[in-house]
Amino acid sequence: MNAKTIRRGSVRRGLRGTLTGAAVITALLAATACQSAGGEDKGAAPTSAAPSAVSPSDGAGSESAEPTGDSGSGSGSGSGTGTGSGPSKDATGDSGETGGGNGTAYQDCKVTDLNTAVELQDPAGETPRHFLLTVTNGTKTPCVLNDAPLIRLRAGNDAPIVETLGEPDPEPVVVEGDGKAYAGLYVFGNDEGGEAQYDQSDRFTATLVAGEGTELGGTLVFDLPDRLDSVSYDDAARVTGWGGTEGLVMRPINQL
Repeated sequence: MNAKTIRRGSVRRGLRGTLTGAAVITALLAATACQSAGGEDKGAAPTSAAPSAVSPSDGAGSESAEPTGDSGSGSGSGSGTGTGSGPSKDATGDSGETGGGNGTAYQDCKVTDLNTAVELQDPAGETPRHFLLTVTNGTKTPCVLNDAPLIRLRAGNDAPIVETLGEPDPEPVVVEGDGKAYAGLYVFGNDEGGEAQYDQSDRFTATLVAGEGTELGGTLVFDLPDRLDSVSYDDAARVTGWGGTEGLVMRPINQL
């Protein structure tokens, strides 16, 4: 009986130990499963967060990407620099063509800085037709004359402009400080004599053309030479472009 009692106690202890071991194993497996699940959650967090991180950056990135692409720089400061570099390039181009685009390092001549003179090229007793127009730079700084002067032989801005003889030199004329530039003017082509009446002019006006050719730079007045109160003119009148020498501008004019 005692032996049986002992066996039963051993069996109970064995069962208890078995149950206890099973419970421990079950608990370990559960803990392992929780840890695995927790590890998956921790590992999945960035994955699940990625879409939320991408969404705001998509909106912001699309805004920042445009200036960055324009500037050719991958940084925000590069984008700012790029935005500023557009006007800077334009300013640099303009500074290289300071006379409104005349292609030189000098400004266009100002009418207030130029002195004018007119010289008749015809011998005494002949009809005044050929004139040399001279401008003198009254400053010490070089300036630029472009194209041909817009000559009017009658007062008023509504007076017709004299046609240019040939094509003016596309290169601007740089007038050195205290230097001179010239234009040749032919005013009268009618050889009919008699008592015919012709238009008369007592002075010439010359409007300067700005470097870009789209604006005007003021008007000069050329008084007639001494002993000439007025000259006849007609639609045969012609003027040359500006030149750096007298011979250059008068040669074509003297052929008229």
